[in-house]
Amino acid sequence: MLFFGLDKLLAKTASRRISEKTLLLLSFALGGMGALFGMVLFNHKTSKPKFKYSVPIAALLTLISGGAILYFFVSGEIK
Repeated sequence: MLFFGLDKLLAKTASRRISEKTLLLLSFALGGMGALFGMVLFNHKTSKPKFKYSVPIAALLTLISGGAILYFFVSGEIK
């Protein structure tokens, strides 16, 4: 979320921006839910198809992996 907000601010001030590649990489590496929330909150990159489809997939993968980790800890499979 932070990086989408920062890029939106940089876009408004005509400063050097965060690349799209970096935003997508951070979405998948650090959590798609925050990226999705940042996109919506700051209305940033919402019309670009690359982000419109990739970030929700990153969010879904974040939910699935978080759920799997929680399941294994609760079930006692991971000690």
